[in-house]
Amino acid sequence: MAEHVNRREFLQITAGSALFFAGASGFADSARAAGSKLISPGCRKSKVKVARLYMGTKTGLWPKPHLSFQDEIRTYEAQFAKLGAEMADVDFVVDEIVASTDAVTRIKPRLQAVDGILVIHLSMGTGGILNEILSVGKPTAIFAIPYSGHEWSSWGALQRQPIGAKMECFLTTDYAQLAAAIRPFRAIHHAREAKILNVTTRSFTDYADQMKAKFGTEMKQIDLDTVVRAFNAIDDKAAEAETERWMKAAEALIEPSRKDVFKSCKLALAFENMLADEDATVLTVDCYGTMWDKTIKLPAYPCIGFCRLNDLGLGGICESDLRSAMTHIILQGLTGKPGFISDPTVDESNGSIILAHCMSSRKMDGPDGSMAPYKLRTVHEREEGVTPQSQMRISQPVTQAILVGDSTMLYFTGDIIDTPVGVQYDRGCRTKITVKVDGDITTLWKNWSNGLHRQTVYGNIRRELGQFCRYMDIKMVDEAAPAQA
Repeated sequence: MAEHVNRREFLQITAGSALFFAGASGFADSARAAGSKLISPGCRKSKVKVARLYMGTKTGLWPKPHLSFQDEIRTYEAQFAKLGAEMADVDFVVDEIVASTDAVTRIKPRLQAVDGILVIHLSMGTGGILNEILSVGKPTAIFAIPYSGHEWSSWGALQRQPIGAKMECFLTTDYAQLAAAIRPFRAIHHAREAKILNVTTRSFTDYADQMKAKFGTEMKQIDLDTVVRAFNAIDDKAAEAETERWMKAAEALIEPSRKDVFKSCKLALAFENMLADEDATVLTVDCYGTMWDKTIKLPAYPCIGFCRLNDLGLGGICESDLRSAMTHIILQGLTGKPGFISDPTVDESNGSIILAHCMSSRKMDGPDGSMAPYKLRTVHEREEGVTPQSQMRISQPVTQAILVGDSTMLYFTGDIIDTPVGVQYDRGCRTKITVKVDGDITTLWKNWSNGLHRQTVYGNIRRELGQFCRYMDIKMVDEAAPAQA
């Protein structure tokens, strides 16, 4: 290779993109609710820390004998700039050319602090360099366009070896996949910085310790008095303004009274303040357990509050379901979108599963997305309280998942084929989606285990979820996949 870029030249090349990202707002600003400090949906504290390594050698003959590192890097920098908002929460804390194993060795101490390593393959002759990068033990994504070299032919085998256990590869000319490569790093980062508040009197210490050890996620128990104090601290004028927003945007107010909506909206504002005060991102309430005694013990039902947190890019989770809370954090980290917790019922006649719950999200496309139509209803089985009955998008691909323990991810995918949320549909919970399953519906229900709840997120994210699971040493199980003969 005729040209090698020194450190000064590299910094000159990358300066333009650094300025671009410093000025990019994307969802970082638009997702920020009053009183919060969201950097991106699901994350308050810091940006995702990524090492971007341009990997090539001076002696490689592919893609061509006289490859210009400068030109190649400028091409990539232009592509990163086009990704704009999706990269606004990413900090390339290590940004280097690595043309030898010694170059990797010199930066190893800095690589220990990153969430993941993005390797951009420039030329042939890099096998030893890649092995040195992988020896750091960090999640590593390799991006290689055609003609970058012949090394790809060994990467599949490398993934089956211990040194390649945390390696993923993107062999493509689709530069948008640079952003896709970083999404699992974001989910890892979010999980490590997340904090869940659990309003309950039950002990969950063992599970909290397990999640802290595996993902870094913190969990804190909150008592009823804390919720009541937060509720009472909300100014009634602010609660009335929030009530007006919810009622004005709703298609209809069916069973609840305006007073019920007011109390629910006042509690919703209290929830946001509780998360901000604790620097937390997710809140769940033991609403059918220790926070229930013939009616809800809280000042109001929490459903509107949960929905509002999801709309803002935070997390509201029913029934002190900490597994769903963890799944929500992971899926939101991968997509920037909230989850929809559901109880399922099956219809084998059309290969579908109906996912239903009384708590829904209005902004399933994320904080910057459009708001789904909704009605204000009572909680179905309790016939009291207030919850939004949302109508999701037909033909939308979706992924359903639940994290079991710290080492298994159950999931399946499909497409929404119906949204039976009209007033005439009085069976089951308020918000419902009928999902045509990818795979076999009979296999799905026969494989069903580990409780009713699954988290649904917009998009078929099988690949991104798989990458996250690979990086975190989690077994990924497609519940609808027919058994192999």
